[in-house]
Formats: sequence, structure tokens, C-alpha cells
Amino acid sequence: MVMGSQIYISDYSYNLPNERIAKYPLPQRDASKLLVFDRNGISEAAFSRLPELLPEGTLLVFNNTKVIRARIMFRCSTGAAVEVFCLEPVEPASYAQSLAATKECCWACAVGSLRRWKEGEILRLPFAHGGSRCTLSACRQSVRNGVATVQLAWDKPDLTFAEVLEAAGILPIPPYLHRPTESADYERYQTIYSKREGSVAAPTAGLHFTQNVLNNLKIKGIDTSEVTLHVGAGTFKPVKSSTIQEHEMHAERFEVSLETLMKLRQSHGKVVAVGTTSVRCLE
Repeated sequence: MVMGSQIYISDYSYNLPNERIAKYPLPQRDASKLLVFDRNGISEAAFSRLPELLPEGTLLVFNNTKVIRARIMFRCSTGAAVEVFCLEPVEPASYAQSLAATKECCWACAVGSLRRWKEGEILRLPFAHGGSRCTLSACRQSVRNGVATVQLAWDKPDLTFAEVLEAAGILPIPPYLHRPTESADYERYQTIYSKREGSVAAPTAGLHFTQNVLNNLKIKGIDTSEVTLHVGAGTFKPVKSSTIQEHEMHAERFEVSLETLMKLRQSHGKVVAVGTTSVRCLE
């Protein structure tokens, strides 16, 4: 058995030229390429052909998480920009309860220019909602392993934190795209079946599904089910250690319903996880 301390990150490093990274998605989601691996070897197809490639009786498992506008841009007293990236709720600790909170909540956040933001200093961000002006305040508390605990409060108590983020936050997109978030990203960087808010990144394998593909899966007799895993900052965090064992993984929360568990138990065909987040849930 190979121990984690003997698995070197350098063995998995490879060159990925920037010009080979697609900065924007195709206009049609299911026109993307699909890599097919079967007994005949490796071939390519369009993603729209997925229903005909899967055997009847397959159970597809989707991650129904929804990306939140987790990036908030403040300015400190010197005028320097301070980015607060909401990673996971602290109080209330539940994603649903924290996003539904009014007046205030507390989140664990990655902070850009952390040294410029003193502990206890309050930053303020004016924003508009429903024609009225509002202000979001952030107070930096303790910092542990580069992650700050931030108390967030807003002066319009009838707003939920989800509504505050919708008005004042920015949708995070992968940093390797090397471009700012654009208006089209707010729709395109969500799966069409996203429901449960909480992710800071989309489960990207699901971005290629269209309603037409889902309809054809149903016609083929392929059943579907859902899990929820909120993708955390670990998906963006670079690996700086020399071995896998030294790298600290960011925790993620997931939920699997009783209905999904029963479908998994009763399934007599293949169970196919849509993307690595669904795989992690099933594992």
C-alpha cells in the first residue's frame, strides 16, 4: 500500500497552456464535447448524445446545489479594496438558516488584503435593493489558518442574507479563467436543476445538461435522483505542499434524502454520478 506521505504532488503536475482554457462556454450547453470510454476504446461525441449512450435502467445522480454570490467587495478606511469571500456559515451554522437570516449572520470567509483589515474594524458597503439604499457592514473577528470569522449586518431588517448577497455580492467563477464575472455568468454558471443555495463554485459536470437532454433521458427510461453538496473553497485552494498527506482539505457539507437512498438501494442498473461532487456524496 502506498502511504499519503509518499504520493508527491509533482507526479500529478502537467502543463496546461492558458490558450487551451476556454474562457467562455458554448452558446448551447449540450453542444459540448463528451469523452466516451467503453469496450471499443476512447471516442468523442456531443453531450446531447448522452441519453443514447447510457443503458436503459441507469440511475443518474445529480448535485442540486446552487452557487451563491459569495464575493463581496468592501473598502477599508485607507480606500484599499478588501474582498470578503463567504465560504461557510458560522452562526446560524445551517446554510438554509443563515441565508434566511435577517439583520445579521456570521460566516467563515477568505479575505483578500487581510493585513489591511484590522480586527474589530467595521467595513461598510452601500447597495441598492428594490429602489431603496441599504448598507451592509462587516466586522472582522478571529483568523485561523488564513480564514477569518466575519460578522455581517445590514440596515434593512426585512431582507434575508440571500437577498443581500443577490443585491450586493458577485458570483464567483473559477480563477483560472482569468477574467471578471460578467452578466451572462449569472445564468450560465448554474446548472438548470440547481435548487439549494450554498456553493461557491458550480458542480461543473452538470453545466452541460439541457432540458432536452433531461427529456430524452426520461424517454430512454433512465431514472434520476438528487443529492446536495455545497462546493467549498477547497475547489479553488492551490496545493502548496509537496505531498498529498500534507495538504489540508477544506470540509464540505452534503445531504442525501431518504428518497435517494431508497432509489440507490432498489436500483438494478448502473448508478452514474454526475460529476465529482455527486461521487463524493455517494462515497
